[in-house]
Amino acid sequence: MSSKDSLNKHFLFPGTIFADPLAYQISTVLGSCVAVCLWDQVMRRGGMNHMMLPFWNGEGLATPKYGNIAMEKLLAKMLSIGCHREHLVAKVFGGANVSGTGLEVFMIGDRNITLAFQMLEEFRIPVVAKDIAGQVGRKIVMNTGTGVVLVGKGRMAALAERR
Repeated sequence: MSSKDSLNKHFLFPGTIFADPLAYQISTVLGSCVAVCLWDQVMRRGGMNHMMLPFWNGEGLATPKYGNIAMEKLLAKMLSIGCHREHLVAKVFGGANVSGTGLEVFMIGDRNITLAFQMLEEFRIPVVAKDIAGQVGRKIVMNTGTGVVLVGKGRMAALAERR
């Protein structure tokens, strides 16, 4: 059994966050949504969010569906599992303006990207990798023990999700 096969696995649904002190393989699929992966380089722990819309407007529940809430909750969760803000780095993915979805006219992908980068700057967390924007979806897989994130785009992301 390879080390990849022995990892705990978690599929991250839209509008949720995940971080755990144990090593996990977190996967998610993105279109206009954005995922921010945080990784503590010293503690070797990571987590991810999957934001759908940039801002919570104050009505209804303040859930991680909204980028400003997802970013705050992910940072809080990382700190709660023993990570330190000064050791965190970020990787940002998604934010495509996928044509044919009807959302491209609202530029949701671009707005989600802008929000993610603004909040990471406010948190003083450096972005060390990104694969953002464009017109195709992505599937991402993060190993929270190593901080490595794999990206599949377009048709390859769709095929990987069917398996």
